[in-house]
Amino acid sequence: MKFYIDTADIEEIREANARGLVDGVTTNPSLVAKTGKSNKDVIAEICKEVSGLVSAEVISTDLDGMVKEGVELAKIADNVVVKIPMCDQGLVAVRRLASDGIKTNVTLIFSPLQALLVAKAGATLCSPFVGRLDDIANDGMGLINQITQIYSTYNYDTEVLVASVRHPMHVLDSALMGADIVTCPYKVMQQMIDHPLTEKGIQKFLADAAQIPNG
Repeated sequence: MKFYIDTADIEEIREANARGLVDGVTTNPSLVAKTGKSNKDVIAEICKEVSGLVSAEVISTDLDGMVKEGVELAKIADNVVVKIPMCDQGLVAVRRLASDGIKTNVTLIFSPLQALLVAKAGATLCSPFVGRLDDIANDGMGLINQITQIYSTYNYDTEVLVASVRHPMHVLDSALMGADIVTCPYKVMQQMIDHPLTEKGIQKFLADAAQIPNG
């Protein structure tokens, strides 16, 4: 399973990349706004830092606007994936962009039928949001299970990118269900590294090592 980092912070990307945890990056307008830089500058900087796919989101919701923005975003770097919101005109935009060889990531997926439509439209990535479903007492991981079954049954090329990841169990469950990609904040990646028994074991080894005579 591939790990994407969900951030526009270049330092977080470098930290995660140094640990081999960055197969790609997802961004959105909220994350880019925190940097104080233009969207184009942020995406260009990230694309130079990683070799994997980098999702850059359009802000238009009308067809012509989404397609125009998508074409411009794709010019920034070869590894840009244009992030399109799930909506009727978004599916048309995906078809048009895909016909021009531009990769797309359809975001804000909350049902298996939406995911099915995304695959049929020819999207590169499909981004179901598990945490937001959990927030309203729905089964976020159940959605991932349904999507992976559908995609596997019909051999769709669209990859499942699990988004809105809140904790390591979301990552574990995604891996067990066969999701292609999980995107998560750097803090969740760090939580996966740590375990209290690992830390206890290290301290025990260090204490025992201190008792070993020199020479």
